[in-house]
Amino acid sequence: RIPAQRVPLVETEQGLMRREWYRFFNRKPRHGAFFDTTTQSAAVINTAYPITFNTTSITDGVYIGATTSQVFVDRIRTYNFQFSAQLIKASVGTGNVFIWYRVNGVDAANSARKVTLAGSSAVVVAAGNYVVKLNAGDYFQLVFSTDDTGCQIVAVAAAAPAPAIPSVILTATSNFN
Repeated sequence: RIPAQRVPLVETEQGLMRREWYRFFNRKPRHGAFFDTTTQSAAVINTAYPITFNTTSITDGVYIGATTSQVFVDRIRTYNFQFSAQLIKASVGTGNVFIWYRVNGVDAANSARKVTLAGSSAVVVAAGNYVVKLNAGDYFQLVFSTDDTGCQIVAVAAAAPAPAIPSVILTATSNFN
């Protein structure tokens, strides 16, 4: 066997390997990491609100669109989206927050998570991951809803010795398929 990097690449059928085979060996996974530094609230209960991102920390083929809730991909692949959201209950009582995802603006069946917050100043970190097959140009969105406008996805300023806490963090990685 000849290692792929040592096989001559030619455009004709006379060579050992054609260029399209080289593309197979040269594939790399895609990835992106995003977060938001603002508090996100629901103005109306039981209404879907796309979660936004205002900062990109790393990107290679996965990127935020002009609408900052839309995370686009540039290749057909299976992607693993992982998120964490810092939830707070800013009023007394109990409130529920639902988080799910959409692909190209359509809710994904059976993708919702429910987090219950009880009491004033209750804080919970909601986290999860979704494995989704996407085509080039498709976009992924995280969405939330709540039954209490006192529930928020909160960003917290830095306070020594800890750095700031983003309201939401999203990472996306792909495989080689």
